[in-house]
Amino acid sequence: MLYLNVKKIPAFLKNKFFLTFILFATYLVFLDDNDVFYILKQKEKLYQLKGQNEDMKLKLQKTRLELEKIKELDYLEAYARQEKFFKRKDEDIFVITND
Repeated sequence: MLYLNVKKIPAFLKNKFFLTFILFATYLVFLDDNDVFYILKQKEKLYQLKGQNEDMKLKLQKTRLELEKIKELDYLEAYARQEKFFKRKDEDIFVITND
């Protein structure tokens, strides 16, 4: 038979409070709904969203500048022709793309 020598087990492993703490900590770290892996994934998602937010702020700023420029009639016609491909009645427009 296998006999377990109780004297060789360290004292902290005999302590029921220590064992309970280890079980509780293991549950929190690995098994809970908000475990470490979930928190890390959410932080990564947060950093991505912050980056997207900065990109959107830059696009918004660019759009606001273009809107200010469009208030001038000369720029409005140039913008409509270049960006939206508007034309006059006697014109033909050819759009060349690199696909």
